[in-house]
Amino acid sequence: MSENTLLSCRGCEYSRRTFLAGCAGCLGAAALPGLIVPKSFAAEPSTNDRMKVRVVFALTAPVTPQPDWPHIHFDANPVMEKTMNALVADCPEIEFIPTPVSSLTRAETPAAELKAEDEAKGDIDGYIVVQTNCWNPAIHPLVGTGKPVLYADFLYGGSGGFLRYTAGHLRSKADNFAHISSGNLAHLVAAAKCLPLARTNGNGAFVDAVTKIRQAIVAGVQVDMECADDKFDMLSIDELRKELKTKKMLEFEKGWADIIPQTRESLGIEIVRLRFAELNDLWEKADKDQAMEIVQRWQKTAEDVIDVPGETLEKSARMYLAMKQCLKNHDACAITINCLGGFYGKHIFAYPCLGFHELLNEGLVGACECDTISTITMIVMTALTKGRPGYISDPVMDIATKQIIYAHCVASNKVFGQSGHSNPFTIMTHSEDRQGASLRSTLPVGYMTTSLEMHPARKQILFHQGKSVANIVDDRACRTKIAVVPVGDFEKLYREWDQWSWHRVTYYGDLKEPVFALADALGWEVVEEA
Repeated sequence: MSENTLLSCRGCEYSRRTFLAGCAGCLGAAALPGLIVPKSFAAEPSTNDRMKVRVVFALTAPVTPQPDWPHIHFDANPVMEKTMNALVADCPEIEFIPTPVSSLTRAETPAAELKAEDEAKGDIDGYIVVQTNCWNPAIHPLVGTGKPVLYADFLYGGSGGFLRYTAGHLRSKADNFAHISSGNLAHLVAAAKCLPLARTNGNGAFVDAVTKIRQAIVAGVQVDMECADDKFDMLSIDELRKELKTKKMLEFEKGWADIIPQTRESLGIEIVRLRFAELNDLWEKADKDQAMEIVQRWQKTAEDVIDVPGETLEKSARMYLAMKQCLKNHDACAITINCLGGFYGKHIFAYPCLGFHELLNEGLVGACECDTISTITMIVMTALTKGRPGYISDPVMDIATKQIIYAHCVASNKVFGQSGHSNPFTIMTHSEDRQGASLRSTLPVGYMTTSLEMHPARKQILFHQGKSVANIVDDRACRTKIAVVPVGDFEKLYREWDQWSWHRVTYYGDLKEPVFALADALGWEVVEEA
């Protein structure tokens, strides 16, 4: 069978009305308010010869009720309908049962109950699990059934959970687990068509077939990997190690990793943990006239300001001034804030996104979510490159384009450093909750990038590289999205997310040689992701 035949997908007569019609009795714990699904979504009447596959949509709720990817109030009903239509249209040999599973109130319980009920009845032959929001762990108990499981990412929706959970199941060597992450729905359909192989040839045949489909799709994407010239100065490794001993970072409040002594011992960087009250006090005292000057500059230099009122910009400018003063007070070069917890808990009253943007443009470090590891990485790499800013992101992987897409609501627009040219940016709300002010930076394409994380306690550097090829504009997920074609083995990139955070820090430039030299000087290991 040719690849074109394998990946074909034709239309279907099923309409939204058909999909939403039917009974509401879809397995107690899995049935959700606002979505009525039939027990069977089969193209033909069920027979004993047809494989029976449950399609589990792992989500918070059919309409996302809280900040999460894709974003608050996102309606997943059309996504589920489109997915079911495509599966039914091209897989007549399989009977599909659509089952949304919510994690709004009870973490893993609904999927565990689903597993127990299916095992009691004994009539389900396999599962497709579509990770629709990030962190519903429905995949875990279903892999535990021993039935073939096809795990799919709804890109810019479930990507965080998909990457972390996929890495875990690959590490555990689950022999019934296969995965697919593609912006082309036909690729999910092609993988689903492999499920009957588990019946005839065992789970291994099913997993191998899906793996070959993934690899063939990626191999079929041809990209010119020649990169634009990008020359810049760097510190020597000896100079860098001396420089790091002068660096101090501020945490508001406890960070993702409690590694203060290890960081000081191995790198010389001092970490100071502070309370929100100190930052909030500086924010309240920030000069409002100076803040308005910053607001006017943002309004003048941004390509556009979308749905962000002047009052919100003024609060963001005061947060920038507060962070700058805090850095000065403590003689520090870097600040990282539990921005989501601080904002939702009413400990701070403005997102720091635009302030981080300013600090990054100035050669300082403003780092998201109190991510200690990423902040340490940025201190080291910004010093190494004499002022280039790092970009923290939540990555997404798309086999359809052979891309890893780095997504976040904070980015510099001077990726080549203070003396380099500026790229365009748009001021927007923070994506997940549609509040505050953040930005979409249209980052340069055609350049080699280096993405990494540095862990002083493990004495490891996680590392991969890629060529920047596109800026993705999509209302789902974070505002800035730079797409990169990785150097090396795309398949290998699925394997480290359970051992490290979802975050990666990306720098413009080919930094492989100095990163490896630094690792040698420190006695650390480089873990090459690709």
